[in-house]
Amino acid sequence: MEEFLLDPNVVYLFIIGGFSLAFMAILTPGSGILEIAALFVLILAGWGIFNLPINYWALALLIVGVFPPLVALRKTKKDAFLVISVVALVIGSAFLLEGAKWYRLAVNPGLAIVVSIFIGGFFWIVTHKVLEADAAPPSHDLSALIGAVGEAKSYIHHEGSVQVNRELWTARSKDPIEPGAQIRVVGREGFVLIVEKA
Repeated sequence: MEEFLLDPNVVYLFIIGGFSLAFMAILTPGSGILEIAALFVLILAGWGIFNLPINYWALALLIVGVFPPLVALRKTKKDAFLVISVVALVIGSAFLLEGAKWYRLAVNPGLAIVVSIFIGGFFWIVTHKVLEADAAPPSHDLSALIGAVGEAKSYIHHEGSVQVNRELWTARSKDPIEPGAQIRVVGREGFVLIVEKA
């Protein structure tokens, strides 16, 4: 098993996999699943890196070239940062494990080419889709909720929950409203509906 985990091609795939999962976690934060998976795979990659000779210039390229541009991409939405991150990931991961000479690959060149093309294309498509989804206007017209009638699902005074248009919402009311009572939406503050008894 140890021989398998220390195979340069396997370590290379762990590096690519770990950075790819971390890449996705930065683009779509929230669930924690991508973050935990990235940590696990990067630990396996780190164990291989610790036990095999590496090119430190490639390690620096990976760390500096991938994460800061990704964070900048998230804020600016500029393709140049995506290009920098993908190039740094492809070159840094391919050359991270030391070959016979600093410019020679320790991993199978065919594997490195196929993975680089796949990862570059994958990141390009996925990143653009994520950024498009972020920029898209909400499909819900929240102003259409004003005047809608629904049902109180919990006791509402300062805060509670109501069902309006088959969706559960957080709601607030000046006067107490019992569960099961009909309510009317009279306003909203962000995603909190202001309601009164219908």
